[in-house]
Amino acid sequence: MDNDWQDPAWRTAAHDWVIAHLDAPATGPVEEMRARPWSVTHSVPTGAGRRWFKANITDCRYEAVLADALGRRWPDRVLAPLAIDAARGWLLTADAGPTLRDEIHAMRATTDASATDRNALIGRWSEMLRSYAELQREVTPHASELLALGVPDHRPAALPGQLAELLDDPAVRADLGPDRLATVSAVTPAFAVWCAELADSGVPATIQHDDLTDANVFAGPPYRFFDWGDAGVAHPFGSLLVALSYAAYALDLRPGAPELARLRDAYLSGWPGDPAMLRRAASLACRVTRFSRAMSWRRALRDAALPVSDDFRTAVADWLSELPEPDPV
Repeated sequence: MDNDWQDPAWRTAAHDWVIAHLDAPATGPVEEMRARPWSVTHSVPTGAGRRWFKANITDCRYEAVLADALGRRWPDRVLAPLAIDAARGWLLTADAGPTLRDEIHAMRATTDASATDRNALIGRWSEMLRSYAELQREVTPHASELLALGVPDHRPAALPGQLAELLDDPAVRADLGPDRLATVSAVTPAFAVWCAELADSGVPATIQHDDLTDANVFAGPPYRFFDWGDAGVAHPFGSLLVALSYAAYALDLRPGAPELARLRDAYLSGWPGDPAMLRRAASLACRVTRFSRAMSWRRALRDAALPVSDDFRTAVADWLSELPEPDPV
């Protein structure tokens, strides 16, 4: 029953837990808002605003304790849960207002597509990335505590062995097919070199969101980050892979656009070290984080709660096949 979100008994237990842990009386029923193979979200209106419930499948349940650990130390930087059930991976949160994506959509609805307006959007993204990097630096001394909570270990030194193990999985090999398998296998020696260089970069491992988009941060300042279901303890700069890729899509930026370098440099601006070294580490981190994304999808799809579509089913292999691709910036 733990992952059977369509089971009436599961729904009853979840809704009873939500009602018992609300910080204000409910003014309406608890309703399902979104169900994915890896998580389900329900919502309930209360006298103090809307409240949100999330449940994860077994391999992603660490999100609840991770969100709680971050929220207790940095409540001004992350969305702190109102309650969690660590064993079941359940968390209850308050609505924290519009996300950065909501704000950007509102800005676009009231302005034209001029260069000035694009600069404003880039400026908001830059502010968010600087704020996120500051959070990562503050979390760094606590990285071992997060690992002890069950947060995945994606530190550079651990990745080559994990890649070898993943490439031994018959299902992954079948999804890759012979041509892509050969291409990925050929890049594994270089992958080990990238990881070794990252491990020696002088930038310590910390929390790495691994799905950092404008939809997973409440508009600031202060910016507050949430949705840690893909996160791991890793080289921090890996967060740029998704962030820059999504920024390019959302802001209609071509590959290699100078705006992407501007966003990267905004993120790197608070990190100590030689700027050229930091940019090199950012490139390497984005390369190896393609593997982290593959591992994130593996966790999300193993023992999935709902049928998995073909688009999702091959995500592990699809991310692996991107290992030889050019750096995003």
